[in-house]
Amino acid sequence: MAKNKDEIILKGLQENNLKNIDINIPKEKINVFTGISGSGKSSVVFDTLATESRRQMTLNYPLYVRNQMPRYERPRADLMQHLSPVVVVEQKAVGSNSRSTVGTYMDIHPLIRLLFSRIGSPPIGTATDFSSQSSFGKCPECNGYGEVIAPDLNKLVDLNKSLREYAVRFKPLSPSGWQGRWMITGGLFNPDIPIKDYPKETFDLFIYGPSEGERVFAPFHTKDGPHDHEWDGLLPRFTRLYINRDVSKLKQTSQDDVLAVSTHTLCPVCEGSGLNPKVLECKINGFNIAEYDQLELTELLVELSKVKDPIGSSIAQQAIPSVQQLVELGLGYLSLARKMGTLSGGEAQRVKIARHLGSSLNNMTYIFDEPSAGLHPEEIDKLIYMLKTLRDNHNTVVIIEHNLTVINAADEIIEMGPGAGVHGGEIVYQGELEGLNKASAITDLSHKPVVNKNPREAEAYFTITKAADNNLKDISVEIPKNVLVSVCGVSGSGKSSLMFQAFKEKYPDTIAVSQGSIGTSSRSTLATYMGIMDDIRSIFAKETGQPAGLFSFNSLGACPYCDGKGVTTPDVAFADPVTVTCEACGGTRYSEEALSYQYQGKNIVEILDLTIDETNNYFTLPKIVKKVNTLKDVGLEYLTLGQTTSSLSGGEVQRLKLASQLKKEGQIYLLDEPSLGLHTQDNDKLLDVFHNLVQKGNSVIIIEHNLDFLAASDWLIEMGPAGGKEGGYVLFEGTPTHMLQANTLTAKWLKKAINN
Repeated sequence: MAKNKDEIILKGLQENNLKNIDINIPKEKINVFTGISGSGKSSVVFDTLATESRRQMTLNYPLYVRNQMPRYERPRADLMQHLSPVVVVEQKAVGSNSRSTVGTYMDIHPLIRLLFSRIGSPPIGTATDFSSQSSFGKCPECNGYGEVIAPDLNKLVDLNKSLREYAVRFKPLSPSGWQGRWMITGGLFNPDIPIKDYPKETFDLFIYGPSEGERVFAPFHTKDGPHDHEWDGLLPRFTRLYINRDVSKLKQTSQDDVLAVSTHTLCPVCEGSGLNPKVLECKINGFNIAEYDQLELTELLVELSKVKDPIGSSIAQQAIPSVQQLVELGLGYLSLARKMGTLSGGEAQRVKIARHLGSSLNNMTYIFDEPSAGLHPEEIDKLIYMLKTLRDNHNTVVIIEHNLTVINAADEIIEMGPGAGVHGGEIVYQGELEGLNKASAITDLSHKPVVNKNPREAEAYFTITKAADNNLKDISVEIPKNVLVSVCGVSGSGKSSLMFQAFKEKYPDTIAVSQGSIGTSSRSTLATYMGIMDDIRSIFAKETGQPAGLFSFNSLGACPYCDGKGVTTPDVAFADPVTVTCEACGGTRYSEEALSYQYQGKNIVEILDLTIDETNNYFTLPKIVKKVNTLKDVGLEYLTLGQTTSSLSGGEVQRLKLASQLKKEGQIYLLDEPSLGLHTQDNDKLLDVFHNLVQKGNSVIIIEHNLDFLAASDWLIEMGPAGGKEGGYVLFEGTPTHMLQANTLTAKWLKKAINN
């Protein structure tokens, strides 16, 4: 019995595609779940283990407290025993609002503010006063943002066009909105001549508004007749409505839309810190709080260790472990002021990991979703050291991972499969490393990258000249056209700055696929995400003579009892929530009337149950066929049209996002780590897609760490030599064969992988 307590016992697991499986996960070990994308790894680790651990933890609190906490439904399983509290580090993007920094995300900055409020000189007041979000602490000029934002006339207005031709480029002030229609119909301005041809008086009135002390009105026509409305000028109106307020709270206008037609310059009063100049007078050992925030983390450790005041020292000692953790994970070049939204994928992944490592608690279960994501092979060793440290502190480590180096470091391997979706959900192998190759035909631990010995030769090039975005050092580079190019280098070396900023700015027609999420939801299906559903509904409507909305569970066709959800959640008061399949529609989401109509012998639900592979047997419409084929191209042929995007694994989401972009016709494809979430076996399918795109005359550029993709490329560009300030240089340009002769970090690992 005692031995059982050294294992997490899970029996009869049935979440998603799991086939009633039993798993015992040893405690105080590194347990790696692997297997092809969609094989059931997340269903075990997140939907069962993590969910049940959280659910059982909430049971320790009184009912009135539990009512304020997240509610977890018991996973579909027969038995779940000997679980421990969980810490989950998922792949989800780190929040990147304009005020989120490394210091705030890691909870280090509140301690620094406290430190300055206690021992800073001259003294200011409370810790809150050192925040750019407080009424006293924020800079009066830029309202705490560190930037002065002003409308850019050349971006906002095309002076060569008339109002009716959408001279105003900002959508809410263009003819598509009421304000733009008012400008056209109000009588103050001729809507049919270019703005540049207005008389000076009219031009000034349109752009800047009436002279000081004057007021001008124009009628705005409504269904109740004309109403006089005051015209204040395009620039003043834009400033009042979209800059002098919290843009993030505007419903119809995103902050990006506003910034696209604005200039933003460093605030001259606070020099970008967002802080009141009075706050900046307060210093510790010659540094004010803004200068503290700009120190590299290695420098910050030195300054914190210099604090000798008894109160100050106790505060500094609380901040040091978190800073130390970031430094040990290779992020010593970052600063507390670094915006989270500007971090590369690998940097963000390590910051997320570091956030959870400051605790000295043990007997916990740490769950990581592909922690190697965004990391260069050189950085994997630091990750493995961190995982082993957690284990050696008497914690259980559970990882979903495809990286062979991480798998090789595991104490226990659980491989899911044998296939994906309905073909997965079983345990193919569980045990130590030695037995995996014998028992599994899926994961080959001796796998070696295949070097492209016959790369395509470029006949033309994309050119980037003197790029200086972020940490780029005025670099110039030529990128071959109509070949497969991989851009590599350690995280933070400047890859994203080079491609997603400098390159996209020069070549704006690039079809770019970044690492952002796709906004998964239980009402979004594969068919709706790919834009196939509208065509299917139209086909049903044409066949049956019924409105297209009848064939949507979000519209007329919704089951009246569950409102198109397919499930009901009865009110169980303070008990755990329960999701029950709707008895009226049997989980189909559709009303009886919608299900009574058929197309080629199948109703709408039966059509949505078709796999991607089967779809072309029913539909010949070129629009549908093309989109379905892109899903096949990326290896998602086993999914059904009606599968919800919220039920997809990380690797499936990555490929769905890619498929949605491949359906577009373009000449330049730029992808940020397309291997994310993919098993080695899935890589070949994706490489085939890229090579096919190139064969059709397209240029494909990927930012990658995966050695299989680098070896298979026609051309490689390596950035480095390190991250942050020490990065931003081009270290290597050439073919994979040439890289094997080079002396760079990526070359080192490519040679090691091939000669292993």
